[in-house]
Amino acid sequence: MDNRLLFHQSLNQLQRTLLEMGSRVEQLIHQAVDALARMDEPLAKHTIEQDDEIDELMIRIEENALRLIALQQPMGSDLRILSTAIKIATDLERIADHAVDIAKICVRLNGEPLVKPLVDIPKMAELAKAMLRESLLSYTERDVHRASALAGQDDEVDKLYSTVVLDVNTLMGSDFARNRQLSQLMLAAHFLERVADHTTNIGEGVIYMVTGKRKDLNT
Repeated sequence: MDNRLLFHQSLNQLQRTLLEMGSRVEQLIHQAVDALARMDEPLAKHTIEQDDEIDELMIRIEENALRLIALQQPMGSDLRILSTAIKIATDLERIADHAVDIAKICVRLNGEPLVKPLVDIPKMAELAKAMLRESLLSYTERDVHRASALAGQDDEVDKLYSTVVLDVNTLMGSDFARNRQLSQLMLAAHFLERVADHTTNIGEGVIYMVTGKRKDLNT
């Protein structure tokens, strides 16, 4: 088989694995926030257990990308595509870690009733998941405009995070258990804010991959 054809087949397989990883990471975010909102400890523990599978996907992507670099010695745009795949896999693994962090908050709260139903945290999660999908689409479609638009979406997540912080500070009082829960919920919002930041990192990687120029989307 022609080496160039083999290279592109391997590249397509790498991309499919990356999209599979992204889909599973998105599911972890959904599970973690759903578990927290409903205080579903079994779901939270199931989410935590899935983290190892995400780590394995990251390792597989890194190994395959490095193997292609070593065997094919790509230059220019092909090299940027492979190095970006490695970077995206790393960001996806960190996003999964934050989903697990949120699930661990649910476990720590141990089923105690929520001070108030969660509203802004699930909104943050929906925005963050949408950003994740957009970032991966920008990679598969080599779409710089789609990647650049992530900056505006990140601002929306930041605004919701500020709202959560304000609400938590307003609800804080002298009750230690209540304050502990509120602090944990604010931490969950912080983890979602970091998820959004990692998706903008993916967007920055896509812009560099396509243009060869670096652009900061986290300004």
